[in-house]
Amino acid sequence: MDVNNVEHEQVTDEIDPIWTTSRTARQIYALGEVEKTDGPDDNLPQGEERSEQFVLEVSEYFERLDSIQVALRSSLAHIKHSRIAPSAINAPPPGFVPPSLGVGLPSVDESSKKPRGLQEERIETYAWKGVLDALTRIKAARNEKPSATHAAQASDTQRK
Repeated sequence: MDVNNVEHEQVTDEIDPIWTTSRTARQIYALGEVEKTDGPDDNLPQGEERSEQFVLEVSEYFERLDSIQVALRSSLAHIKHSRIAPSAINAPPPGFVPPSLGVGLPSVDESSKKPRGLQEERIETYAWKGVLDALTRIKAARNEKPSATHAAQASDTQRK
């Protein structure tokens, strides 16, 4: 008797016999044995509210899936309508891993930098704009200080 049969016998003693009638039934039962990630202190909705929340989450998920499939279908229809030759659509090179946050920007020297997604590029752009804005404000503040200092000195000399 091998280890798999021993495990199978132990599992069959604990579960309803209906789940042991076929390989498919056992696989479905195994899919149902999921680790519970909701803790008792998570303050999740209970009862009817929980069902409503589930319906909202599922609806949002399927709306997103629907928008993705509509975009794919419209893109394919556009390609068909444009009569783009299939040879013009190049597949990515073998071993290509897309950037984590979506579409990446083409770069001149791709070997020097890791590929980044569009969102990462935007964040870097916003960061540099923020640095430029901060430096501009510092420069403006420094330019205002000497003129304010000169005005204060001029008023002091007039009083004396």
